[in-house]
Amino acid sequence: MLSYKESLKILKETEALLEGHFILSSGLHSDQYVQCAKLLSHPNKAEIICSSLCEKIRKFFDKIDIILSPAVGGIVVGYEVGRQLSVETIFCERVDGELVLRRGFKIPKKSNVLIVEDVVTTGKSALECADLIKRNNSKLLGYACIIDRSDSNILIKSEIISQVKIDIKTFKENEIPSELQKIEPHKPGSRNL
Repeated sequence: MLSYKESLKILKETEALLEGHFILSSGLHSDQYVQCAKLLSHPNKAEIICSSLCEKIRKFFDKIDIILSPAVGGIVVGYEVGRQLSVETIFCERVDGELVLRRGFKIPKKSNVLIVEDVVTTGKSALECADLIKRNNSKLLGYACIIDRSDSNILIKSEIISQVKIDIKTFKENEIPSELQKIEPHKPGSRNL
């Protein structure tokens, strides 16, 4: 199993964890930014991270029937975790603002379902997946992700199995520390296009 330090090294090497001055999609400022898609663009390194995450998952969950991931960010991670655990993997996607199963995916009744994501921040998508599992009369085993960057405002009250837990500080426009003010801000992220 990879150590926290080894995991961070891979995330930084692949630019999945950046340091600098960032304006997040929330409008808040931060000195770190997570873009897990950058890790996933390096299959060999993603396989190593996911292998370590799978070791943790095996310790917590005995019988997983299905892995469910939210599109788009969770698809590749869910697939890789499912491949390594030899578990069927499906994903849900947003239609008219709601996560739904499409493409013929189904959650059979009484299935043991694990939700797998790339990054958990607020937990909103994961909880929407949990509702989908409940509506299909199945059992939510828990949550797993590569990066847990949630804080005390997280909507999920269960334990999240993660490869890396990162506490990323955020600042309002009028509270930016002086050392961060000296760095030109960047607006990464899918909602800032």
